[in-house]
Amino acid sequence: MAKKKMSKKSQDANVAVVTDEDTEQFGDASMDDGWGGQQSLRKAKNFWPSAKRLVGLLLPYKFSLVLVFVFVAISVVLNVIAPKILGNAMNVIFDGMTGKAMPPGMTKEQVVEAARASGNTDQADMLAGMEFTPGQGIDFALLGRLILVVLTLYLVASFMSWINGYILNAITMKAVRNLRSKVEDKINRLPLNYFDTRQRGDLLSRVTNDVDNIQQALQQALSQLVSSVLTVIGIVIMMFIVSWQLALIALVALPISAVAAGIIGKNAQGKFVEQWKATGQLNGQIEESFSGHDLVKVFGREQDMMNRFEERNEGLFKAAFGAQFVSGMIYPIMTFVTYLSYVGIAIAGGLRVATGQMSLGDATAFIQYSREFTQPLGQIAGMANMLQSGVASAERTFELLDAEEQEPETSTSHLPERTDGHVEFENVSFSYTPERPLIEDLSFDARPGHTVAIVGPTGAGKTTLVNLVMRFYELNSGRITLDNVDIRDLSREELRSKIGMVLQDAWLFGGTIMENIRYGRLDATDEEVIAAAQATYVDRFVRQLPDGYNTKIDEEATNVSAGEKQLLTIARAFLADPSLLILDEATSSVDTRTEVLVQHAMAALRTDRTSFVIAHRLSTIRDADVILVMENGRIVEQGNHEELLARGGAYYRLYMSQFRGPSANIDAEVAVGAPAANNASAAVSQHDDAAPVPAETPATAVVEAPAVEIPVVEDQPQPYRGKHAAED
Repeated sequence: MAKKKMSKKSQDANVAVVTDEDTEQFGDASMDDGWGGQQSLRKAKNFWPSAKRLVGLLLPYKFSLVLVFVFVAISVVLNVIAPKILGNAMNVIFDGMTGKAMPPGMTKEQVVEAARASGNTDQADMLAGMEFTPGQGIDFALLGRLILVVLTLYLVASFMSWINGYILNAITMKAVRNLRSKVEDKINRLPLNYFDTRQRGDLLSRVTNDVDNIQQALQQALSQLVSSVLTVIGIVIMMFIVSWQLALIALVALPISAVAAGIIGKNAQGKFVEQWKATGQLNGQIEESFSGHDLVKVFGREQDMMNRFEERNEGLFKAAFGAQFVSGMIYPIMTFVTYLSYVGIAIAGGLRVATGQMSLGDATAFIQYSREFTQPLGQIAGMANMLQSGVASAERTFELLDAEEQEPETSTSHLPERTDGHVEFENVSFSYTPERPLIEDLSFDARPGHTVAIVGPTGAGKTTLVNLVMRFYELNSGRITLDNVDIRDLSREELRSKIGMVLQDAWLFGGTIMENIRYGRLDATDEEVIAAAQATYVDRFVRQLPDGYNTKIDEEATNVSAGEKQLLTIARAFLADPSLLILDEATSSVDTRTEVLVQHAMAALRTDRTSFVIAHRLSTIRDADVILVMENGRIVEQGNHEELLARGGAYYRLYMSQFRGPSANIDAEVAVGAPAANNASAAVSQHDDAAPVPAETPATAVVEAPAVEIPVVEDQPQPYRGKHAAED
């Protein structure tokens, strides 16, 4: 199934990334790498190292490459021999016409002497260089054999060229296929912070546009390059065989063309690098415009986005125009130089034929060689454009492949198929950047089967905490254990197979509802999928759809509501039957009635599982076994709902702020992220002007939120306990 709409929170990894509350922890480090629209661009590598590495993609196919060179060599040899034989055919025609015009009965020598005696010295010299018999016409038998030989040579050469193209095309496609596989594997090995510090549009451009451009460069330029180089070598050899004097005139164009191509090509390389970087910037801008289209509309920033697009589009236009213009100068310059040499060859060749120093057939063959000599040179010049562009794209792709990967697996332990879900933090410290500490010396214990709620102001480190459990980031110090096994001793795959996660922004794929739920466990039967849907209140709305579980989720998942999408993700996690469950703001984007259904579904999902619940709506976590209140990366309070309310501390102030609204009697400083006290007495001392909060205030005295009536869902089957129900 193809991945469709992805949230900022979920698109960088399979389940979670750094959320808005944590982005401030990155500081300016996220802009230091030099990728994307708002970042400074890296300096490109040299052309030849990148070109050498690009050609290295073909080395696994050495045997096929040898065949390519053999077939190309055969094709070139046949093609360069053919003009010489065709020149001999021209001599047969010309000599026959000349011999027929001479009086029969004379010898060639007598005709030459007669012409010289009559004062026609030039004519005598020309006749002396010819092979004719006075009185005899064209030898059509010999002419036919020569033409047949030429046709055979060209036919075999064309067949060899076709085979060569077929093999080289297969090599190129396989090499690019392997390159795409390497890029995909590399992306899966990259740490999460790699995606947090790079613009997605530029990354997509490297994975798609740049790889496609590499394929085009290899497929077209390389196939022509081998043939063109060998053709030039073969033609040069034949030109020296026919006439070394004319060959020297033809070769005068080579150093001039080489100097021009070298100067222009060096400038073109930088232009193409700018072009593809500008392409990445523009793609990033477009991706932001599409993903944030609703936000742009809400704030009326259409013109601003259009202006930014026009700016980047203009930058791409200038870079692309400059690259094409500079590289496009190579071909006309080389063509002009070769035409100058062609004029010199025609004049010198005509004089040599007139003086009998070479035959008309050889002159004709040499002119054809000179024309064929310019053609591969022109192809090489034209391919410079494509090669420069391809190498520029290769540089960008190799930068991705050379990026630092996540720490290698050090799997030394294993977990049983069914774990208890006992999670313990032991003196854990973590920060995204060394200069900005976030979590320091954090310790707590999540008992098996308990629900642990994590609350706190934005930026407190709530999502970071669960990202550490998932090993999206590695600890600076301390350790986290699952069933007394250090998670760093487990493979990431094994660890995450025991964990299920439901994100704030539902993430659905293009496909049917059945396929979206089954993504939690691919080997699940249809009956198990339906049972999970029934247990999480998905079945009640799916059966109302025309196609039921076969309903297709459209491009942007707009044919189901936000609450229904959230229920589908919960059903997906339910089907996975994890030992440890993480719910990250799973009810923040749904209405009150749907929230009740989602809470019911989450309650069924949390049954007999250790659960971490991140929530800003404190009403949703009142039944949690343990509530952790975090501020500035520290746990400032922990306990159940009634205990924390009775203390009148940070949790009390957060809870009251949601139901009473901001007032002078509520700790407004904590609401905006000010450090909180660790107990009620400290809180009172910090706010002497506020009404004191009794430490013994009973929970019933402070809970003033209106009760929410939970609707009764009729005809619901008993909750599906998962594939380990018998064990439980």
